[in-house]
Amino acid sequence: MTKLLLRALAGETLPVPPIWMMRQAGRYLPEYRATRETAGDFLSLCYNPDLAAEVTLQPIRRFGFDAAILFADILLIPQALGLDLAFEAGEGPRLSTVTTEADLARLRPTDAIHDTLAPVYETVRILSGALPPETALIGFAGAPWTVATYMIAGRGTPDQGPAHALIRSNRPLFEALLDRLTLATIDYLSRQVEAGAEVVKIFDSWAGSLQGDDFAAYALAPAARITAALKVRHPGLPVIAFPRGAGERFAGTHAATGADCIALDDGVSPEWAAAHVQPDGCVQGNLASPHLVTGGEALVTETRRVVRAFAHGPHIFNLGHGITPDASIDNVHRMIDTVRAG
Repeated sequence: MTKLLLRALAGETLPVPPIWMMRQAGRYLPEYRATRETAGDFLSLCYNPDLAAEVTLQPIRRFGFDAAILFADILLIPQALGLDLAFEAGEGPRLSTVTTEADLARLRPTDAIHDTLAPVYETVRILSGALPPETALIGFAGAPWTVATYMIAGRGTPDQGPAHALIRSNRPLFEALLDRLTLATIDYLSRQVEAGAEVVKIFDSWAGSLQGDDFAAYALAPAARITAALKVRHPGLPVIAFPRGAGERFAGTHAATGADCIALDDGVSPEWAAAHVQPDGCVQGNLASPHLVTGGEALVTETRRVVRAFAHGPHIFNLGHGITPDASIDNVHRMIDTVRAG
């Protein structure tokens, strides 16, 4: 039987939606924390295929999700392109920056990134052979806009201000960087598929900060370019796009990106999305992740609300954002039981 996730992505309305969670391999799990300690630091974990595969498998063993998503990080592409990258405890990533033409010229060519990223592809190969037969394997990358915001600022920022400032001051340079990232992302995701990924997801975590024509040009257009190129190389490959923060602009994103599924954050109601997004294809989401911290009857009520809202079309149950480190394992079990109880 075809895997439930793949059936939903193909447009099938299922009696019970497949389930997985963004950041499902993470710090809320004691087994993850133990493995990360073994690895020594976050990047060492990302680049150790055996340990990265282990943490990818941990939530599958514990919860029986319908999909596993590769454990990696969206900033591995900038590192592979030649930027310095480190993760500071409690402060997030720190990168060397690209803010001038000279910085852009120093980046490695796209075809030179794969030596650095080879351990990621090996992780995918391990997972392809280790996952249960009913569990789909998702590969992923950060969207060019979101990755560019980190490369320009050298860190995460609350409003992506440095990237917006570069657009205003030197749009050709910004667009050249975006083009380089788009090409690298196509190759990176294609290598993941060759290694065994059955689905890929494009995470545009900061898409919502783009306004006006920039949203179409720098969020939707690169996603469309990546999706089209991957489908030429890998006919039939399902693609999930996540333009987080899009709000009412989620409507029409299936057509604008060519993606088979649009992942929804919790900034839109499931009822609105069922009416305005799901008619165009599969949707994924969109329980608010704080419910896995607070639990209680509100968790059950909101989980049922999401399931019922999307019951008349193809749907993958997920959160509107990643699960947080303070989430309760018991609440995850309760969420899953609620979804599968119908």
